[in-house]
Amino acid sequence: MPQQRDNAQTLLRCAVPIPVRGYLDYLPVKGGNAVPVAGGRILIPLGSRQLVGVVTEILGFTAISPEKLKCAKAYLDDTPLIDSIVLELLGWTADYYQHPPGETLILGLSPRERRGEPPASTHEAGFSLTIRGEGLSDAALSRAPRQQALIAALRAGPKTRAELRAIGFKPDNLRALITRSLIEPMAMLANKTWSCRAPLPANNEQSLAITHINASLGEFSCHLLEGVTGSGKTEVYLQAIAAALARQEQTLVLIPEIGLTPQLVRRFNERFDAPIVTLHSGLGNAERDRNWQAARSGQAAIIIGTRSAVFAPMLTPGLIIVDEEHDVSLSQQDGLRYSARDVAVKRAQLSGCPIVLGSATPSLESMANATNARYRWHRLTQRAAGASPPTKHIVDIRGLALRAGLSPQLQSKMTEVLSRGEQVLLFLNRRGFAPTLLCHDCGWTAECQNCDARQTLHKKPPRVQCHHCGQQSPLPKRCPECQGHRLVASGLGTEQTEQALRKDFPEIPVHRVDSDSMSGRHAMATFTQAVEQTGACIMLGTQLLAKGHHFPKVTCVGILDADSLLMSPDFRGEERLAQLLTQVGGRAGRAQQPGEVIVQTRHPEHPIITAVLEKSWRALSAQLLLSRKAQGLPPNGALAALRCDSASAESGAAFLLAIMEKYHRTTPNPSIRLVGPLSAPMARRAGLYRSHIVITGAQRSKVHASVKILVALASEHRIPTGLRWFVDIDPSEPL
Repeated sequence: MPQQRDNAQTLLRCAVPIPVRGYLDYLPVKGGNAVPVAGGRILIPLGSRQLVGVVTEILGFTAISPEKLKCAKAYLDDTPLIDSIVLELLGWTADYYQHPPGETLILGLSPRERRGEPPASTHEAGFSLTIRGEGLSDAALSRAPRQQALIAALRAGPKTRAELRAIGFKPDNLRALITRSLIEPMAMLANKTWSCRAPLPANNEQSLAITHINASLGEFSCHLLEGVTGSGKTEVYLQAIAAALARQEQTLVLIPEIGLTPQLVRRFNERFDAPIVTLHSGLGNAERDRNWQAARSGQAAIIIGTRSAVFAPMLTPGLIIVDEEHDVSLSQQDGLRYSARDVAVKRAQLSGCPIVLGSATPSLESMANATNARYRWHRLTQRAAGASPPTKHIVDIRGLALRAGLSPQLQSKMTEVLSRGEQVLLFLNRRGFAPTLLCHDCGWTAECQNCDARQTLHKKPPRVQCHHCGQQSPLPKRCPECQGHRLVASGLGTEQTEQALRKDFPEIPVHRVDSDSMSGRHAMATFTQAVEQTGACIMLGTQLLAKGHHFPKVTCVGILDADSLLMSPDFRGEERLAQLLTQVGGRAGRAQQPGEVIVQTRHPEHPIITAVLEKSWRALSAQLLLSRKAQGLPPNGALAALRCDSASAESGAAFLLAIMEKYHRTTPNPSIRLVGPLSAPMARRAGLYRSHIVITGAQRSKVHASVKILVALASEHRIPTGLRWFVDIDPSEPL
């Protein structure tokens, strides 16, 4: 029965999913005695609409006269759907990243909950015997042995559909017995008994890390697990998770890409007899709803997800793990711009549990925190199970005849490796057939009409497409400028190299891994399973292939075009290039067979390329940190940006300039520097002109205070038609 209270002075502060940088206050539901709860949903009127909001506070006063406030329409929950810790986390996120709180707090709800529907049921579909089935004689189904076996299995008690499928029963068997009224469907709760199988032997470095992490369970601490590729970081995760499960506590594991999910889930299922759920954009809404509720109810022991899963509910949070913590994919680039890694650290602090940040190439921010003893630093310097690090070679491709990007040296090594039944991984960070389509007669190039970018030529299916806004056109048959027919592809893409590989190695399976070929829901799982079950094969792919995968049969890695990564406008460009080259090379020789990495470049003397081959990540990161310190760039100092997208370049620059001038008139601060307005490296994208102000300073707190002032000034300013502005704290996108 709902609780009751006097609503006379009660006021409800709500987060409403609209682009308003503040909370809205409402009066209680008229004539209602039910108590609203902080973290519960509420149906509220807003103009002519009714929206689902979240109650953040229940107050006895407001700065607005109660006569001007509207009454809420209905309370949708008797108990909070967003617990106090996640509610505080979301409030902190909205404040730190300066994003409208209503658009932030909605991330604490599942898709159906955002629509105002009840939370999903976490009961599993199961089956039990009917009274007639219980009384059936053993010989009654002698002519239907599978149905007879199914009846026998259910005599021991109800079983879930998954349990019955695992022991070989098919839907036809179930339907036949339901039709005969011998069994009936039922809802079953998941088993809460969690256990794990025996761990793999840990070496001394792994044992030390496991001991320190497990000793910190039950209290907040941040652990940086820096381990060379193939050093067994996942085994450290598994043994730490086992310790959390022994305490009946849940674990949240964040990964940068959906593509890493199949291998990780398979490995976790091999180790744990405990419910594991995933949360990522590849799931349908219904499955995501169920998994979200399983995490909230405590039925899910382990939650594995991409960046938005950092806001997933947990009944008994015990451990948080961020794998590949350096990866830029953990940062959201539109809407609420946030770093899932940094939000996860804050969540661990609020939850009073440890967090493990793992990577072979930790971000410079994490390396600085470890160096300054803010994080506990665990190093795995040796590959697991006696595997040796790969040998690395540079191939200077200046003047060489390349076949679809492959040098003769790389082709020779591939032939040798494949003849031994081993596998080859080729990295080319450019999907499509070629990055440019041009006219050989007049020089015309296929340009995107909406972006300052060229369209990429694709052959499957034939088209030219912009990889920034998605705009695509049929492949032209003649030049639109001179009407010539000599249209040629310029440059290299994964489709072109795949075509050549299939011709040169007709008996060898070739797998292309990019966002075009891996678009299906189960595509990545199918690919990884095929690679694990086959012998010699060639894998060719973009960054999707470079992150965290474990392919023990790969003994040769070829980086086809390291130069495409060199000329970055981003101050983090050198760091990201070194991380990517290290990560890609780390896919080689992860088992007993030694591995080899071949880096093709026209700049063999470039300091980053030579450093990746000659230095450890620890030594290279120390060098990069010194460079950042000399330039006053993060992690030495803080950085933010006020960005805007506008219908014209002039209106965006004028808006930002007006905000800057107001700031300098009202809030002069010599410790804060405002730079701009500046055009983005790609000034026009998706039909909008992009510009920004950069805010820099030595102290994060002062930079954040200045950003809040700029946000207030921008909120008061008249916004030109077609202009949208937003804040980017600790920006990961190039400035």
